[in-house]
Amino acid sequence: MLADDHAVVRRGLELLLDAEEGLEVVASVGDVDAAIRTTLGYKPDVLVLDLNMPGGSSLDAIPKILEASPNTKIAVLTMQNEPAFARQALSSGALAYVLKEAADDELVTAVRRAAAGETYLNPQLGARMAAEPLRPAGPPDDLSEREVEVLRMIALGHTNAEIAERLYLSIRTVESHRSHIQQKLRRSSRADLVRYALEHGLVEL
Repeated sequence: MLADDHAVVRRGLELLLDAEEGLEVVASVGDVDAAIRTTLGYKPDVLVLDLNMPGGSSLDAIPKILEASPNTKIAVLTMQNEPAFARQALSSGALAYVLKEAADDELVTAVRRAAAGETYLNPQLGARMAAEPLRPAGPPDDLSEREVEVLRMIALGHTNAEIAERLYLSIRTVESHRSHIQQKLRRSSRADLVRYALEHGLVEL
């Protein structure tokens, strides 16, 4: 089963996978809610899941999907090449993590390994993760300095437009940072982000 919010991408992946012996795409959806519902209905052997889709956090959805269909294996296919996303996806229950830029070469292998209950991680990303030193306490959950800035301003009540103006960014870039922050922290509401910022000393009461 495929879950990606771009129909053209889904069609390309379907052609890639259906051409492989023993593989068949049984369903294709474009948002997080549909991914959960359709997995429950089809109970596919493998779900190829994009991290950035409408309807919430795909990272948060992974445990829900596995609860709905325990025998379904999840292979994440994403543009997110930061180790933090890979760690969270794998710790949430995904078995494979493939970058879209390498999908032609890696996705079939990742799907077959996931179906067999084995893990697969993009080699370049795996090397980066292995080379990273253990991080001391500081900006937690692998937030970048820019993401900490954006989170702090969200917690202080600024709108995306205000943040963009103050940090000399485009609104689209701010929205992207906000999405990454929500995925890394697994918190979607502004109240949750404010609470997180207070708990970690990023803003003061």
